[in-house]
Amino acid sequence: MPLLAHKKKLFLLSAGLFFLLVISIAFGFGYYLITPPGKGGHPKVFQVREGVTLKAVARDLEAKGFIRSRVLFELWGRFKGYGSDIKTGEYLLSTSMPPSKIFNILMRGKSILYSVTIPEGYDRRHIAAVLAEENLVDERKFLALTGDPQLAEEYGFSGPGLEGFLFPDTYEFSRGLAARAVIDVMVKRFRQAVAPLSARIRRCGMSLEEVVTLASIVEKETGRSEERPLIASVFLNRLKKKMRLESDPTVIYGLKSFTGNLRRKDLEHPSPYNTYLNRGLPPGPIASPGLESIKAVLFPARTDYLYFVSKNDGTHHFSKTLEEHNRAVRIYQKRHHS
Repeated sequence: MPLLAHKKKLFLLSAGLFFLLVISIAFGFGYYLITPPGKGGHPKVFQVREGVTLKAVARDLEAKGFIRSRVLFELWGRFKGYGSDIKTGEYLLSTSMPPSKIFNILMRGKSILYSVTIPEGYDRRHIAAVLAEENLVDERKFLALTGDPQLAEEYGFSGPGLEGFLFPDTYEFSRGLAARAVIDVMVKRFRQAVAPLSARIRRCGMSLEEVVTLASIVEKETGRSEERPLIASVFLNRLKKKMRLESDPTVIYGLKSFTGNLRRKDLEHPSPYNTYLNRGLPPGPIASPGLESIKAVLFPARTDYLYFVSKNDGTHHFSKTLEEHNRAVRIYQKRHHS
């Protein structure tokens, strides 16, 4: 056999063997991707922590028995163009799932979502407690960030922090998110909610921060939606006349601890938030107001009211003069104590 023909035969044989090897590897790799490591496995929670790499996730999946080979899983991830961008969260996985399905669940970020409701009128400490109870944030980290004036400035707000700008709503979060990521979502929701009111805010003569501050006071003073424009009118009228707001919720916010019973000495407690001592609005919001309270400040009732007192049934009596107010106080306090 001529040498040239012999070389050609060897080349074809080698090429054939290489082709078979490639086919075998591809088949084996494909078989790995579609074959679960076990059968009938019950779904279990698998957590991807913040900032972990594909390599670390593959190692953890193998250690927990969700996949047979971390090397092949990582190779497939590299082939698909993934590195360290697996979304943080908890995922419901099973050993009866093939690696390809597990990979798709992780890469699409189809993590378990936890629904959490932040009620209107909650301040950032209460919000932090609700989120921490669901293991959605580190409470101390959340409080540190939301009380940071520099971070508030990064979001475009002036003031002592993000109090008032964490919009009260129902959210769905995955566990393991950074506190900053949770804050981003809540502030974004706030901006979405007030966006339709931006023109009115520009014309109202107050800054956004002042509107939200007054709205937070209105929110804390009444739970009745029909009363909010009236409450707002009282405070706006007092501001125009340079009168102190004299709002109990602002005093309570400025106290280090509150037992639930506001005492006379509390009203004399020196605090920037004590509107019995200081004129004008406090330094910032005292809670997260709902949209109704924000609208009440922007579209207040037209009244001459300067005072209101609780009727102890969830509603208030409104007065134009101090004499009328004192008379109402005597009536409703007497009923309350009798």
